[in-house]
Amino acid sequence: MGRQSGNQSRLFYSFNLDDRISGHHLLRRINPVVMRVLSDLRGKLKPFYSEIGRPSIDPELMLRMLIVGYCYGIRSERKLCEEVELHLAYRWFCRLDLEDRVPDHSTFSVNRHGRFRDSDILRQLFEAVVRACMSAGLVKGEGFAVDASVMEADASRYHGKAPDEIDWSAPERQTRAVSEFLAGLDDGDRPAERKPPKVISPTDPCSAWTAKANKRVQFGYGLNYLIDIENAVIVDVEATPARTSDEVAATQTMLDRTEERFDLKPKRLVADTAYGTGKFLGWLVEEKKITPHIPVWEKAERDDGTFSRSDFTFDKKNNEYRCPNGKALRTTGKVHDGRTILYRARKLDCDRCPMKARCCPNVGGRKVPRDVNEEARDVARALMNTPEYERSRDERKRVEMRFAHLKTHHRFERMRLRGLSGARDEFHLAAIVQNLKTLARNIWRPPLCRPATAIA
Repeated sequence: MGRQSGNQSRLFYSFNLDDRISGHHLLRRINPVVMRVLSDLRGKLKPFYSEIGRPSIDPELMLRMLIVGYCYGIRSERKLCEEVELHLAYRWFCRLDLEDRVPDHSTFSVNRHGRFRDSDILRQLFEAVVRACMSAGLVKGEGFAVDASVMEADASRYHGKAPDEIDWSAPERQTRAVSEFLAGLDDGDRPAERKPPKVISPTDPCSAWTAKANKRVQFGYGLNYLIDIENAVIVDVEATPARTSDEVAATQTMLDRTEERFDLKPKRLVADTAYGTGKFLGWLVEEKKITPHIPVWEKAERDDGTFSRSDFTFDKKNNEYRCPNGKALRTTGKVHDGRTILYRARKLDCDRCPMKARCCPNVGGRKVPRDVNEEARDVARALMNTPEYERSRDERKRVEMRFAHLKTHHRFERMRLRGLSGARDEFHLAAIVQNLKTLARNIWRPPLCRPATAIA
């Protein structure tokens, strides 16, 4: 058993940091893409920097440090600065020599939340990475999948209050997140038909009170991903409060933006039942001409033993329904709540009908509601038994796996920044890192090994 000698120090060392980083290391594999997308970074950020005062932190260094943090699940900025100080691979990727100083965590935070947010540089960086994925042939553009996952906000679920109980002028409420929320109220961002929330967080009022994540009531944000099914490349990302209605509206924003920025328009869209509303399906089928591989959100089925709407036959030519007894239900054409048309049977027909006990036992006549986008819903229903739909249902798991990897491998389960703009920053960085890893996995090849010397 050997013993390590205690006196092996040398006076001078010849040390090359680049030689110490393996060719298989993740940071070395994504570095060529990062160098390319950051090439024109300074030109975009120049208007946000002053010509006088103390020298600021190099923006490329800050972005590289953020990429390291989101790659390896280092959620704290203080911890990130400590890890970059000590880890050789992190120093190499951030282009720091052994004697170069790492920024202080407080200066790092101030610069990140100021200039980066004002310049929208993280959005531009995300789109540059998407274009790199397109150039590498990883985006097919034939089929997209969309889904949302709830991320817990940096707000205690035990301290929620009714909106009228909060004094927004109190000194402790003078924060960036509260200012952003109040500015949104002044701009009229909330749709007129939406009721004000019953519970709101005093520290992060932009977040929504939700029970979607793990069936536990909490404040949260919705992370919305639109992915290309071929290689699960994230082609767009959007932050919303954790409400289903906002998530569906965000899908429209992402599809329009993807078509505008990248000239990508899918032939089919894959999603779960939450996106199967008549309004969204009508927009998808009639306006965008995209095939919906989406289960229809059905709310008309009855479980009390009486006839459901599916038991009535619609006559498109005469614009009327026929009941199981063959009687007609007609409409005046009036739209209720902006989305429903009612078809009514004659009271005389219902009174004489032998099936009244199974149709409308407690009212004088039967009414059948029909969505104004029912034809688009019929299109989606007709697709549900096709082989293409079955394939899409299996492919939808790829967007769900994106959320699973983010929470498991990148330790992204709770927000660190507050406000909707903070959620956008975090979600953009998460999507950037996941797309960079997809690039590294699909286009990187290991270095060629030297041939073994033949033994005589």
